[in-house]
Amino acid sequence: MTVTPDDISRFRAIQKLAYRCVEAVQREVRVGMTERVVSEMMRRWLKDHGVSEYFHLPFAWFGDRTSFSGRWNHLKFAPTRRRLEPGMPVILDVGPSVDGYCADIGYGFCLGENPVWEKIQDDLKPYRDLILELVKQRRTARAIYLAVDALAARQGYETRHKAYPGQVLAHQVMRLPNNAGRRLFLGGLGLGAVQGIAGGIGAAQLFGKAEKWPLWNDRPESDVPVTEGFWAVEPHLGKGPVGSKWEEILVVTGNEAFWLDDEPPHVRRWNERNLPRTRYAPV
Repeated sequence: MTVTPDDISRFRAIQKLAYRCVEAVQREVRVGMTERVVSEMMRRWLKDHGVSEYFHLPFAWFGDRTSFSGRWNHLKFAPTRRRLEPGMPVILDVGPSVDGYCADIGYGFCLGENPVWEKIQDDLKPYRDLILELVKQRRTARAIYLAVDALAARQGYETRHKAYPGQVLAHQVMRLPNNAGRRLFLGGLGLGAVQGIAGGIGAAQLFGKAEKWPLWNDRPESDVPVTEGFWAVEPHLGKGPVGSKWEEILVVTGNEAFWLDDEPPHVRRWNERNLPRTRYAPV
């Protein structure tokens, strides 16, 4: 897709709304609440702020479910009756849509003290610079994926985005057709999102247009530079039963790449903690 200034403005507005949602819900979360209750809190907040369509419905994961522990499968993404306890890590993930413009954000926090979670959240900082730098260098999506794997290994973590559908580190975010976000698919993914991503995969396979591949993973199809458009990037690290992530939109145009927002919540947190800028060269 061709990126326009209006597209950037509209995608930025919906992403900011999504972050406002998860930060508002975090302030209301209490011990004993379940993943289902917190997911519904996000949905109610978004409805109150004009959202009736979704790239995907709100997800909440507590405790060891933040690291996708054990034998993870796609059915486990749905919110459960897991109750929140003191010291538990939390991930909120939501993809609202307004007028077809979508966000897909991931937001981590901890209810109380958890040194392992704090360390993971700090160690997620260099991935933002690394990923952007490699996209600007026109590295392939596969090379970026492997560089993230290598950095996680050096830090002593598992990359838990490997448990996502398609094992994706990032996926394309497109403008949905009218009302496509009202129709939901299995696992809460919007039918429009399924159609858009599946359509991109199908076109690439059918017409041999591998450069249009809409996913970043370690498969041969991803061995192409990142194309123009909007990409939801979501590095997710795990250490035993504790996991955390950030997810935000990366904008790629014909001659540049940049993050849609300069100060999403995870960046504000790093700045408040005065974390040093650590650069990692890809191996």
